[in-house]
Amino acid sequence: EERLVESGGGSVQPGESLRLSCAASGFTFSLYLMSWVRQAPGKELEWISYINAYEKTYYSDSVKGRFTISRDNAQNTLYLQLNSLKTEDTGMYYCSRGWTTASSLRGQGTQVTVSS
Repeated sequence: EERLVESGGGSVQPGESLRLSCAASGFTFSLYLMSWVRQAPGKELEWISYINAYEKTYYSDSVKGRFTISRDNAQNTLYLQLNSLKTEDTGMYYCSRGWTTASSLRGQGTQVTVSS
């Protein structure tokens, strides 16, 4: 069974950091572009970052310079380092196999809450 399982979310204050992880199983993780997408309460999905099989990365303007995506193909794990968190970063964070309309698998999500 193909699965993505996110972890690492939590409640933090503005300016603090979190590291999200996404454990993949059931498919050849190293071959795929992997991404992170988030959804704030009452808002649409926002695709924020991807890393392809050659480790080329992309960041949306909203997270560029603060978040870092990485992958460990030996551990079949995707990461997202979240630094300098802002209240507007609050939301459910999902990892995805693929990007936007090409997404073919998504996890159940991990909640990030940034509040003073």
